[in-house]
Amino acid sequence: MPAQIAIEEEEQQQPLLHSTTSDGIEEEVVTSSLSNEPDSLERKLIGSNQRLLSLDVFRGLTVALMILVDDAGGAFPSINHAPWFGVTIADFVMPFFLFGVGVSISLVFKKASSKSLATKKVVLRTVKLFLLGLFLQGGYFHGRNNLAYGVDVAKIRWLGVLQRISIGYLLASITEIWLVRNVMVDSPTAFFQKIVATLLLSLYMCLLYGLYVPNWEFQSPSLTLSTNGPHTQIVHCGVRGSLEPPCNAVGYIDRYFLGEQHLYRRPVYRRTKECSVNSPDYGPLPPHSPEWCLAPFDPEGILSSLMAVLTCIVGLHFGHILLHHKGQMHRVVLWSMSSFALLFSGFVLQLLGIPFSKPLYTLSYMCITAGASGLFLTIIFYIVDVKHFRKPVVLLQWMGMNALIIIYALAACDIFPAAVQGFYWRSPENNLVDGLESLLQSVLHSSKWGTLVFVLLEIFFWCLVGGFLHMKGIYI
Repeated sequence: MPAQIAIEEEEQQQPLLHSTTSDGIEEEVVTSSLSNEPDSLERKLIGSNQRLLSLDVFRGLTVALMILVDDAGGAFPSINHAPWFGVTIADFVMPFFLFGVGVSISLVFKKASSKSLATKKVVLRTVKLFLLGLFLQGGYFHGRNNLAYGVDVAKIRWLGVLQRISIGYLLASITEIWLVRNVMVDSPTAFFQKIVATLLLSLYMCLLYGLYVPNWEFQSPSLTLSTNGPHTQIVHCGVRGSLEPPCNAVGYIDRYFLGEQHLYRRPVYRRTKECSVNSPDYGPLPPHSPEWCLAPFDPEGILSSLMAVLTCIVGLHFGHILLHHKGQMHRVVLWSMSSFALLFSGFVLQLLGIPFSKPLYTLSYMCITAGASGLFLTIIFYIVDVKHFRKPVVLLQWMGMNALIIIYALAACDIFPAAVQGFYWRSPENNLVDGLESLLQSVLHSSKWGTLVFVLLEIFFWCLVGGFLHMKGIYI
């Protein structure tokens, strides 16, 4: 998904890693900046194709988790996103991506000859990534099992996963270029980046707990309410500081600035006990369900995206440690300390009354997911770049090298499965994708486990696609 962004072809990179030869002589290993941007930005290599492999593996693991929870979450609701409060495996995917963006940014912008040129390129790439997200997730494509396409522009969804990543990339890159570039981690200049993070956090907390949320209304689908047209529902709020689905400041800001028609139409709170008889899965409304169950809510909204930027900034911190501390075990120790501090802070905040919530991107959620991101990268770094156990994770490495366009757009956004389903025999249901999944379900005599095996084969397929592109020297 997110990737390391190259700035100028002529820039030289400093050694980041060291490996030890069999005779004990330490040799320098350089890493390269890889562009997985939509426009196939330049990929720089110094001497050979050596790079920070652990970051590729981390990205590949993240993409594999994303495919797993997206495609197998219906069969196994326990790994799907938490209905509102709490965390599951699926709730770590987005922070993992954002964290990887931050690490990549710190490596790329460590030596840029022109701040203004670097800023111009960052803005241009941000716009491209935002527009790509709008195209893929704005409603134009209808996903697997739906061969139709097209969207009513009056109801297009403005925000989404790639749009959030573009916002995080923009703000984190600007702070890195203008406040931190070419300085030590603890220098006075780098301190200003922490001030930016503090300001973002303060703004988020003040709005989340201090903004007054009035009563509001929305147009509810007629299909569910058994009426002859859209039915206006009124949600009664008139509160401050609520974190519940109907009356939180995150949703209020999105409705105010984006409009109710431009928000995500199937929010996770439809899987809560109040809104689904099959909770924690989607299902019919229970009797006397609250009116807000059918209301839209965007999990990648404006206010929560500002908070998500902090995850990118945490990734920047880990990248700075990689750049300015040359000892491998020293890096591992510092990364571990930072990761456990974040995890501890997240649990403490949860005990103090700030619940884990991905839709709201609460402070406790940010801490625990950023801490988990750092811990996983530390473990992978130790295995792959310190101990050089690389063969067991080579498939994830291949996947991580082409995470944005090839894997995310084609697989996670269902572009490739939908395209394959477009070729069918006599009936749209008779296609290769559904046929293979049905075959596995029949062989295993289980719908759930057949789906899981199908998804694992899907992940393996995209790993091989990444490996093929790597062999051909193609990085998109």
